[in-house]
Amino acid sequence: MEEESETPSPPKPSQVPSWISLGFVLGALFILALPRRGAVEPTVTASDQPAAKPSEHREPLRLTTIEAVFAAWDKYAVWSNGTTEVALWNSETKEFSDCYEVTKVGGEYYFRSIPSLTRPILTHGVVTESPLQFTETLRQRDEWLGEVDKENWKALADAARESMAPAAQAKPADGK
Repeated sequence: MEEESETPSPPKPSQVPSWISLGFVLGALFILALPRRGAVEPTVTASDQPAAKPSEHREPLRLTTIEAVFAAWDKYAVWSNGTTEVALWNSETKEFSDCYEVTKVGGEYYFRSIPSLTRPILTHGVVTESPLQFTETLRQRDEWLGEVDKENWKALADAARESMAPAAQAKPADGK
């Protein structure tokens, strides 16, 4: 009698549950990917709306603000033909975004809002805590940079003379 050495292998599990699970997951993902419809808002007529209440705290007009700020900081303005440009700090945008051209006529200031500054921003002689950015013309900027260059060259020349003076004094008079 021959003994069978083979032991029967256990039956393989069915793959049907795996396919069902995969189909369910793909269906759920498809549903999630569909665009959602917004809730339909009821139309409101003017008679349904409550009467507008005046606000208790009103933001001051921008023109009033620039007039007051410029009056306090006008000593830093650089004028050219009676006009200058400034940018006012805007606390909502957190940058100097409100730009104005200021004209001085007979000691009075006239303000005109402009979309952006057209002159270079003044980088010298202004306090860093200023709520205004002041400008200067290109000619004024070039003149200032020319003066700075002259001062720098003078300082370099003076330093070179001072560093060479001790060497010249150390030499003996007879050249030996």
